[in-house]
Amino acid sequence: MAESGSLPTGFSELEVLAVGTVLLIEALTGLCLNSLTILSFCKTPELRTPIHLLVLSLALADTGISLNALIAATSSLLRVSHRRWPYGSEGCQALGFQGFVTALSSICSSAAIAWGRYHHYCTRSQLAWNTALSLVICVWLSSAFWAAMPLLGWGHYDYEPLGTCCTLDYSRGDRNFTSFLFTMAFFNFFLPLFITLTSYRFMEQKLRKTGHLQVNTTVPARTLLFGWGPYALLYLSATVMDVSAISPKLQMVPALIAKTMPTINAINYALGREMVHRGIWQCLSPQRSELDRAR
Repeated sequence: MAESGSLPTGFSELEVLAVGTVLLIEALTGLCLNSLTILSFCKTPELRTPIHLLVLSLALADTGISLNALIAATSSLLRVSHRRWPYGSEGCQALGFQGFVTALSSICSSAAIAWGRYHHYCTRSQLAWNTALSLVICVWLSSAFWAAMPLLGWGHYDYEPLGTCCTLDYSRGDRNFTSFLFTMAFFNFFLPLFITLTSYRFMEQKLRKTGHLQVNTTVPARTLLFGWGPYALLYLSATVMDVSAISPKLQMVPALIAKTMPTINAINYALGREMVHRGIWQCLSPQRSELDRAR
């Protein structure tokens, strides 16, 4: 489908260009915001704490999602002129793996941040460096493991309906796909969502009693549901029905929503915090930061 000499079924040339433009905007916005976040963490000593290491892990994962979106945007724009997927079948498998690793790492890093905040605010003890580092390693190794399974035969990567990006192939709906989907979704969507919900719920109950509720306890779980829920719904639908009955345009909606997550996460977890603002200001104004240190 993606390598033929015609436009993908269900899409006009204008629609392919529109999707490519949206993906390009999402990619560049996510890359800029998360690059600023990563740079501020590297340049600001005050941000080098265990809990911020979890936020850094999220920013790195979201940078990977934005890079995936940038490749998808480029191939969408090339699709109009070349009428084919430009990177071959091996490129599809590599892009599917890279996108899956970073997506799962983003979801699990959000859950790790939720648990880290619960530990900080409710136990009133600092998160240890070895605990934070172990969480980050566990998140990335687990994500790489699940993303590698389709390459080894449990699940399969294939082109999305537009033919400009690759993800888990849900069009088959066979036993192989179903077994992989439910197992992977339990550990990488439902369990992280449960950890996020319960961590912030316990945090809210604890801090409301003291009158010091300083963290928004509802946005993170809603963000996970908004960003990754449509993908989960599409995948689950594929286990009980023929997804060919769903419009190709509608099948692309979850991908476009998911690629907004790098921007949303950067705002929610990093750029909305005063300490990160100072770090970004120091990165963008090195002369001013040297003056502040001299004072």
